[in-house]
Amino acid sequence: MTIPKTVREIVLDTETTGLSPENGDRIVDIACVELINHVQTGNTYQVYINPQREMSEDATAISGITDEMLADKPLFHEIADDFLNFVGDSTLVIHNAKFDIAFLNSELSRVSRPLFNLDDVIDTLEISRRKFPGISGSLDFLCRKFEIDASARVTHGALIDCKLLAEVYINLLGGRQSGLSFAVEESPVIQKKHRRKHKAYEMRHFPPSEDEILAHRKFLEKINGPLWNA
Repeated sequence: MTIPKTVREIVLDTETTGLSPENGDRIVDIACVELINHVQTGNTYQVYINPQREMSEDATAISGITDEMLADKPLFHEIADDFLNFVGDSTLVIHNAKFDIAFLNSELSRVSRPLFNLDDVIDTLEISRRKFPGISGSLDFLCRKFEIDASARVTHGALIDCKLLAEVYINLLGGRQSGLSFAVEESPVIQKKHRRKHKAYEMRHFPPSEDEILAHRKFLEKINGPLWNA
């Protein structure tokens, strides 16, 4: 069965050799976490990539990824189709989307694959800045803000960041029940049908008789532990 696009989202993160694809920096790690109806399904995608250039010292310090770790990893063109197939046409959820989309589109353009449209991406950094004006909006800050355990984030690996970001994203939307409703709102047509099931009675304009009062008292005596006697 094909899952409708409206309920499937992909939380995505990358690690790179540096800060600028325009200067030749490349992606070295891509990770994705699948959400269905804003819930992590456990379905993930993660791959390390040989960037065919050296990691910068700053990038290694942040991610813990070294040139030696990447030497035997596949090139981007070897994983491009698997990555795109996993993402499909689902909405991407990214923290600081401009950064990741710039790198992804740089890589995709090299292998003649369709590019991502930034306008179709949900940027959690932008959401957090609107929700909490004046904050840094970093993933670490948001994890602390929402009391999400980020102790496993010793280095900024893409997969662990994706899993944390998925939790942050749900909290930014209002919490785990943001998309959950136990009461179904009925359409006006259904409401009208329900109203037709009940016969309308006019209000009485005279007091109850003694027999009616007696019958009511006997009925109340049958109720075990009524609230009005508490």
